[in-house]
Amino acid sequence: MNRHERWNSLLGLLADAGQLTVEEAARRMDVSAATIRRDFDQLAQQQMLTRTRGGAVAHSVSYDLPLRYKSARNASEKQRIAAATAELARPGSIVGLNGGTTTTEVARVLATRADLHATGESPAITIVTNALNIGNELAVRPHVKIVLTGGVPRPQSYELTGPLATGIFDQVTLDVAILGVNGVTVEHGATCQNESEADVNRRMAERADQVVVVADGSKVGRRAFAKICDTARIDVLVTDGTVAQSAVDEFTEAGVRVVRA
Repeated sequence: MNRHERWNSLLGLLADAGQLTVEEAARRMDVSAATIRRDFDQLAQQQMLTRTRGGAVAHSVSYDLPLRYKSARNASEKQRIAAATAELARPGSIVGLNGGTTTTEVARVLATRADLHATGESPAITIVTNALNIGNELAVRPHVKIVLTGGVPRPQSYELTGPLATGIFDQVTLDVAILGVNGVTVEHGATCQNESEADVNRRMAERADQVVVVADGSKVGRRAFAKICDTARIDVLVTDGTVAQSAVDEFTEAGVRVVRA
């Protein structure tokens, strides 16, 4: 395990537990206490945690980790979700994508789908996004028309937010909006951690004929701070096999089609 992977896992443990001692972290990570002390010190310098005597406690930002620290969490589930979600987009369609690890995987699958390369149409698909990293990855794909919103980027998610980001949705329409979320419940709908991101995601959903929420099992049944849309606005929920059948039934009864990848 390299340092980046170790930091991913360490921040994940800390976010779940709230606090860790050096000894406990070393045991759970199967590394030396000296390595954990160095990791804690370096992460504290980046304001990713708060150092304490003998350990560390979760800094407030640890619950909204920057995208680069999230990529290794539930990676296989997210890749399966992305593959199933990409199948919902037809060649020639206009797709909205917000930022996040799961939607980034969706963008990668869309960019490499063989049938999109084979259409001969230009563009084979149009993607409207407020995520800088998605725009950067797809800009080199000649068969993909990439449209970036304006706005001010958030370093946690690489998402552009603010009036310059929401304003574009007065000028465009979408066939499908694919939204990554921090939580989704029948009662509260789709939610995320940041209210500025929620504003952009909400406008994206309003302009789409179909709304698809992508969420691995850790996010289903949870709610976050800022509301994106009601459950009634969600057409499809794509998740993984860890979600209980009872939760699937609740969404189905609410009129949401659930796809378990």
